[in-house]
Amino acid sequence: MATGGKTAIGLAGGTAIGAGLAALVVMCMTTPRSPREWAVGLTSTVVGSVCGGAAVVQHFGLHAWATDYVGMVALIGIVFACGLPAWAVVRWVFNYIAKKQTAGIDEVVDDVKQRL
Repeated sequence: MATGGKTAIGLAGGTAIGAGLAALVVMCMTTPRSPREWAVGLTSTVVGSVCGGAAVVQHFGLHAWATDYVGMVALIGIVFACGLPAWAVVRWVFNYIAKKQTAGIDEVVDDVKQRL
């Protein structure tokens, strides 16, 4: 297999490890109250890890780190860290939506404007 293929497989495995560990930590620190919340927490943490980690790597140009073992471990750490706040952000958004469930869109827009 070409070096690029090995790097891609290594990155995919590293991303899975980082995302999985982030999800495990989040689930242990903020225990889900229901199976539905567990699924939302797991999904948002994994997506936050993968997408957030990719955005950080892209933004800071860290692609070259994937060429050696130590760099790959560092990338796993970045993916892990990017997933940690994801579930909290999703919880905040859904709690806000639940609180404003009966409000009209104009009230929600005014509230968001005031808070910014």
